[in-house]
Amino acid sequence: MATVLSVSGSPSASSRTNRLLRHLDQRLVAQGHEVVPLDVRTIPAEALLGADFRHPAIVEATDLFARADGVVVGTPVYKAAYSGVLKALLDLLPQYALTGKTVLPLATGGSTAHVLAIDYALRPVLSSMGARHIVQGWFTLDKDITVGEDGRLTVAPAAGEALGQVLDQFSQALGHRPVLAAAS
Repeated sequence: MATVLSVSGSPSASSRTNRLLRHLDQRLVAQGHEVVPLDVRTIPAEALLGADFRHPAIVEATDLFARADGVVVGTPVYKAAYSGVLKALLDLLPQYALTGKTVLPLATGGSTAHVLAIDYALRPVLSSMGARHIVQGWFTLDKDITVGEDGRLTVAPAAGEALGQVLDQFSQALGHRPVLAAAS
């Protein structure tokens, strides 16, 4: 069983990005992984913006990255890049915090115009941090993620199938055979 750190770079608890990540966490657990969620928005702003490397929340986040076998990094796309709160955290991690890790980059956004944010903004940063293997990432349109009145998340069928495939590739890269199940 691999330990997966699931990092939400969304500044909002109710965002589609955050909800999608927590939805995908369930699939990873079903595949036999231990999943540890990390919502960057819960780290105190003064620690992130003040670059307080010794703040207990930053020390804890650094430790979570160190203990993980794999990392899922999810972010909303703002102005063709990943979120500022995610950048603030990544800037405070050790230079090679992802050394030896398998990483799955995910992004959400309102327009297909932002689809390249994974490859042109997020992937280079993850690579520079020493990731062993960055699997194919996935961009999901906001309109393909809906939350019902009951709070249940639904992913449009085509997007759900694609997400399932990238999650299975990530699981395989971690050394585990995926359980065949739909991501939506």
